[in-house]
This record gives sequence, structure tokens and C-alpha cells, in this order.
Amino acid sequence: MTAMPHEPLTQEDVLLEGFLALDTPEGFRAELIEGEIVVTPPPDGDHEDCISHIVRQVIRASRTDMDFSGNKGLRLRTGPGCTRNHVIPDATFAPRELRLFRGAESWMPSDGVAMVVEVTSTRPHADREAKRRCYAGAGIPLYLLVDRDASSVTLLSDPGNGDYRQLCTLPFGKPLPLPEPFGFELETSDLV
Repeated sequence: MTAMPHEPLTQEDVLLEGFLALDTPEGFRAELIEGEIVVTPPPDGDHEDCISHIVRQVIRASRTDMDFSGNKGLRLRTGPGCTRNHVIPDATFAPRELRLFRGAESWMPSDGVAMVVEVTSTRPHADREAKRRCYAGAGIPLYLLVDRDASSVTLLSDPGNGDYRQLCTLPFGKPLPLPEPFGFELETSDLV
């Protein structure tokens, strides 16, 4: 019996294996974003209050029944030759009829996800730039960014060519229209 030759591991393979083997302290999140391992501490109370405010509205007002996860790992496909990204959005919404979260592994594909939400915290640049590219490259239809430093909320939509082609930024306090499958105006005054 002869041994089968093994394909050599790429630097990206080694990085991914190391990332998946990480043992982070309780409450910390580890993500692999554009080839960089990012570990973040547990969020502060204001961060969680923003998420809670958005989730309540989406569950109550969406025209489509939505499932929500605040801790779902997404494995983002971003096309040939691109870095494999593993992210944990602050909020992930998917139509209830798809039951995407039921039976999903720790890191699931993003197919079927309707919207991801990020609230800026310890690494706002990653939320504004790197995660934006990751989510757009994976074809996630809507990315809602709550930028606490800028006191604004931005809805990015129409992903294509590695970025979102449409965006709407409003200051806190202005209602933000969310398109279908949500179909309502998100109240932002309590995000202040």
C-alpha cells in the first residue's frame, strides 16, 4: 500500500485551522476578517441596548416573520481567490420559513440571511469597512450599521462587485425605511 500524497497547506489554510482551534476567554468573540484574527471583549450595556431596540422592532413590525440570532457564526463565501471570512454579526435575521438556524453548525453559510446588524464598539473601523466588504462579497442583501461614534444609522443594500451599491445614512432620531422583506420604518430615536 502506498501513501497518498498530501496537498501542501496554504498560508490561508493554516490561518483558518489556527482560528478554528482558538479557545477564547468566556464572553469574548473571535472572528476571521479579511485574513486577520480579531478577538473582541463582551459588549457594553449601551451596545446591547441598541441591539435590543432593533430586534424588538424587527420582530414586531416586519411583514415577513423573522428569526433572529445574536451570536451566530457565519462562514462567508466571497468568491474565488478571496479570504475565507468567519464573522459573528451582532444580529442576524432570516425569514422564519427558511429555518436557517435550526440544526446549523457553529459556523454556517450565509445563504438565506436577509440582514445583518453591527453596532460599533471597540473596533468601529472593522464594522465600517472590513465587515462591509465581507457581507457585500457574500451577497447578504442588507447590512444595517449603527455607528455610535457618528450618531448615525446606515442601511447598505444592493451588494455587487465586493461592496454595497446603495446606502442610506441618517442621524439618530430619523426613521430609517427598511425594504422588503421587512417593509417598515425603523425608529432610531432610542439609539441615542
